[in-house]
Amino acid sequence: MSNEQPDRGFSPERRAAALLEALPYIQRFRDSVVVVKYGGNAMTDPNFATTFAEDVVLLRSVGLRPVVVHGGGPQIGELLGRLGKDTEFVDGLRVTDAETLDVVRMVLVGKVGREIVGAINVHGAYAVGLSGEDGGLITATARSAELGFVGDVESVQPGIVERLLAENMIPVISTIGVDRSGQAYNINADTVAGALAGALHAEKAIYLTDVSGLLADVDDPSSIIARASVSEVKALLADGTISGGMIPKVEACIQAVDSGAASAHMLDGRIPHVLLLELFTDAGIGTMIIGDQP
Repeated sequence: MSNEQPDRGFSPERRAAALLEALPYIQRFRDSVVVVKYGGNAMTDPNFATTFAEDVVLLRSVGLRPVVVHGGGPQIGELLGRLGKDTEFVDGLRVTDAETLDVVRMVLVGKVGREIVGAINVHGAYAVGLSGEDGGLITATARSAELGFVGDVESVQPGIVERLLAENMIPVISTIGVDRSGQAYNINADTVAGALAGALHAEKAIYLTDVSGLLADVDDPSSIIARASVSEVKALLADGTISGGMIPKVEACIQAVDSGAASAHMLDGRIPHVLLLELFTDAGIGTMIIGDQP
């Protein structure tokens, strides 16, 4: 027999306590739609990609209905670089001509989306890859002539997603939309996740980011705001507390809540199993944004 002492942090008692802590949350959120925007560092690190897939499958297995919306900026930039094509950005958005749009569709739909589906389906035949072009899911309009084929969400018709959820599948959605003439557009993944969460009346819209959440002081990681209302967040936008790359993420959270989602969450996607920590523990781990109380 080994003389090594067991790790008390993983004792049977601690494991049982963790399961019991999760139980009321599992019961509360059963049958609820949870839209998860997945991207950034969590997507490019194979270890985080594996734990993300495990988390999504576990959500489905305990009765939640997860929907994954993904971006792919780093992967798009890498392929454009390999092709020798320069990339120009305006206000943080990639200028997208016809050739760049072909690359974007190839990467999002043909590579990144398939990799996420494959990682989930290691655990069972659960995930189905979609584009916003499929089933009239996302109708887009052009953002501006300067940006080319970069679009905004005009409307969401979530029928195809609802049918997949009814079959206990996990939709994995690439953020390409089309206008009424059939022209495709690249759309910001945060924006799509917010619009889709609203259209599905999701219980939660969750944004996996590369920060710990919304900070009252950007220079102080301990100043995380655990919970805020939409009006409180708008005030932080107005006074400049929220700035730079956080603005579109926060605006997407506001859009999700204003359009029908019960809450929106900003989490650090680099933390293993961050979805489970936020959804199924008492403390939570990121920032939750809720509607204004009447």
